[in-house]
Amino acid sequence: MPHDLVVLFEHPEWQKPLFSALTRRGVDFGRIDLKHGSFNPDFPPEAPLYFNQASPSAYVRGNTRAVSFALSLMRSLEVGGARVINGSRAFSLELSKSAQAALMQQLGIEHPRTVAFNDAEAALDAWGDHWPALLKPEQGGSGARIFLLNSPDELAGLLRRQPELWLPDHLLLLQEYVDYDSSRGIVRMEFLGGELLYAMRVVSHGAFNLCPSEVCNPAEGNSAHCDAGSGARKAVEFYPYKEIPSGAVETGAKLMRIGGLDVGGIEYIETGDGRRVFYDINANSNLRAPIGEAFGLDPFDRVVDFLLAEKQRVD
Repeated sequence: MPHDLVVLFEHPEWQKPLFSALTRRGVDFGRIDLKHGSFNPDFPPEAPLYFNQASPSAYVRGNTRAVSFALSLMRSLEVGGARVINGSRAFSLELSKSAQAALMQQLGIEHPRTVAFNDAEAALDAWGDHWPALLKPEQGGSGARIFLLNSPDELAGLLRRQPELWLPDHLLLLQEYVDYDSSRGIVRMEFLGGELLYAMRVVSHGAFNLCPSEVCNPAEGNSAHCDAGSGARKAVEFYPYKEIPSGAVETGAKLMRIGGLDVGGIEYIETGDGRRVFYDINANSNLRAPIGEAFGLDPFDRVVDFLLAEKQRVD
């Protein structure tokens, strides 16, 4: 086999820190750009280990075809005997916010009320009078195409004015708006190999794009490399959260394990009455180096450690 590891990716800017860490550590790795490619399922995998870094938000950048290509490629690789980190099972969960809600319901984890729909009238019949609500794409990512709505008329008018919101799969969600202290932000936990890597608070200033990548949400607020944009007047802020409750970590680890994720981020909201409401499972985890530094670690080096350990395990 020509490589020890192959990375599947779509957004080259996101991959630079990982590629640099792999090169620095002398890892022989290949790259598959999911935006344009082909594969022959008759041929065996070219490496024993693959690392999926595909993102559901590819369609926002005009790369809709990358998602279906990634999923088919991973399924073929898995059938061929390769180990795919964050493989087809994990990626399928990330592509479906309704499946994430169903998993949380099955595990007894508090989460926002959610209705998935392909017809606005059917959605309103199922939703009832539970406003305000968030409109989200079933295939989310990078906070793209999320709107806070206050009435049925707002939903109908928005979809009439912007029919492109139905893309890429003509499935949308209405999701309960959970009130919280915006000055404290939401909590995001990053997991690696089943263990908490670090946790952080994310103060959005009204943005829905909370992507931790420094090319999407740098400290100065420039989002030139992230087509989803931040949607905020002020830069999204990220703070290390070292006092995260053990119960929150246990819940996040359970979602990672049962969801089949090797690497990923779990997000939740803390309500004023002390509840934790979990709402997002991210298989494509863009790590943030300054947060890692606050915990005394280089997150990308830790990922390389994990990849090398997995490589030894599959050899």
